[in-house]
Amino acid sequence: MGYLSITQTAEKWGISGRRIQLLCSQGRISGATKIGSYWVIPDDAEKPKDARIKSGKYIKDKNAGE
Repeated sequence: MGYLSITQTAEKWGISGRRIQLLCSQGRISGATKIGSYWVIPDDAEKPKDARIKSGKYIKDKNAGE
């Protein structure tokens, strides 16, 4: 199994290197490992689903405030 750098993974997935760093630090990329100060990502790792809110509206808990 080979590994890719953050830059190589960012080009492959079409997202920024900073976003890759955040996904690695949150543990959302399986198999990503930190070697020193660098992250390495398995070349067969799948891009995680984007869980950010895109509509600009936050999801409110219907049970909050009861």
